[in-house]
Amino acid sequence: MTMTETTQSNPIEQATPEELAAAIAELQEYRDRLVNETMTAAKKAKVMKTQAQGSLDPTLSKIDAMLSELHKRQAALTSGN
Repeated sequence: MTMTETTQSNPIEQATPEELAAAIAELQEYRDRLVNETMTAAKKAKVMKTQAQGSLDPTLSKIDAMLSELHKRQAALTSGN
């Protein structure tokens, strides 16, 4: 089951700690892969690192916000709230 399937079939408010952990891991993996692949492609195309990073920033901000929300929800679940 992909993260998209998980979030569509089970909203974050109803997610189990296991589902949240899986979603966090998958999203973090995606983020890391996106950065690595973009930087590799930029290097091959001889694009400056700062330019490549600048094009990534809006997407990374969205991913980081999602990760933050998932971590908050996970913390709330594990603390019994």
